[in-house]
Amino acid sequence: MEDINLEEIIKNGALIIDVRTEGEYKNGHIKGSLNIPLDKIEDAMSWLIKDVPTVVCCESGSRSSVAKQILEANGYVKVYNGGSWNNLGDIKAGGCPVK
Repeated sequence: MEDINLEEIIKNGALIIDVRTEGEYKNGHIKGSLNIPLDKIEDAMSWLIKDVPTVVCCESGSRSSVAKQILEANGYVKVYNGGSWNNLGDIKAGGCPVK
């Protein structure tokens, strides 16, 4: 299994998607991240770009794991489970490339 450096991936322009509910997101999130609740992730695939590296996060890593599986099953290949948004530290998301 390869070592994944999420900080480097994000620094190089990855999109960060927080799949928690809107209320959870409002109580704290990574600056620059997108809030797309897990139950809306399939709708967002109409405007997310498939080849942009994407880090998904949530409260514990469970919902982000499911989001990663959904995205990968639909052709997204550069998807990383960031686990808990709190564990990503003071990382700031870059841009928000969408189609």
